[in-house]
Amino acid sequence: MALTESGLIERYFRAAGAQRPDVRLGIGDDAAVLAPPPGQELIATTDTLVEGVHFPPHIPPAAIGHRALAVNLSDLAAMGARPAWALLALTLPQAQEPWLEEFAAGFATLAREHRVALVGGDTTRGPLCISVQLLGFVPAGAALRRSGAQAGDLLFVSGCPGDAAAGLALEQRRLSAPEPARTYLRERFLRPSPRVALGEALRGFASACIDVSDGLLGDAGKLAQASGLGVQLEYERLPLSAALQQSLGEDEARRLALSGGDDYELCFAVPAARLAALRAQLPPERWGYAHIGALAAGSGARVLRAGTVMEFSHSGYQHFG
Repeated sequence: MALTESGLIERYFRAAGAQRPDVRLGIGDDAAVLAPPPGQELIATTDTLVEGVHFPPHIPPAAIGHRALAVNLSDLAAMGARPAWALLALTLPQAQEPWLEEFAAGFATLAREHRVALVGGDTTRGPLCISVQLLGFVPAGAALRRSGAQAGDLLFVSGCPGDAAAGLALEQRRLSAPEPARTYLRERFLRPSPRVALGEALRGFASACIDVSDGLLGDAGKLAQASGLGVQLEYERLPLSAALQQSLGEDEARRLALSGGDDYELCFAVPAARLAALRAQLPPERWGYAHIGALAAGSGARVLRAGTVMEFSHSGYQHFG
């Protein structure tokens, strides 16, 4: 017997994610009833993943489920927010139960890791498309923003940008790499690690923050523009993984670190006066971030290599560019 919409939801998604006492009414009614904590502001985000646009066809369903939630978790991380509740809208060409089981498992595993409850959503028939709305909260007045940086603030990035773009190139067979670099880079694309804990920890340190999803150079430029400033990145300071350097060589790895998307890392500005406190309370070797440049008066994003401005036109991924 064909799986009905209500049966699909009941079998694969009712128990997905964490169980939270602040969910007064979850899946099964016309809408969810949620109880935000007192003294907190609600933070909301949504992202859509379309097959063939945001991920190649035929990647593992569990990875699609993981990514669908991870990209939203990264947005909340950039706001310094703690995630709480998710809604999932799932468009499927057909209800294939093995695919649904794997997708739901990938989504649920990451949801439980971050104590996110799935509280509702929708299913429909059509080309494969996944939309997730994620809600969280932050103490009143404490949310991080893209704006707020001042000239002279130092710029940092978490993780190793470029790895996910290389992983996508491997999935699309545009790149070859030796093992174990191949496995590592593919995982960085298939299962990104949103920096939720770092985002929360940066409240009180960061003057501005942005999620790195469309390329480091372009997203750093967006942060600077929102703050009415320019940004200068130091080419030699870009943090690179051994796997990326092994696969591309150092120079091409640095270029991909600037231009590649899908990293879901955090790029953030910190006033120079707060640098010592940042490093003392959030040691970079533990929290995984690196100093890559600074904000300055003016506009635009520049990349300096040995003191010389590089020609680099990439401004980040644009859906309608």
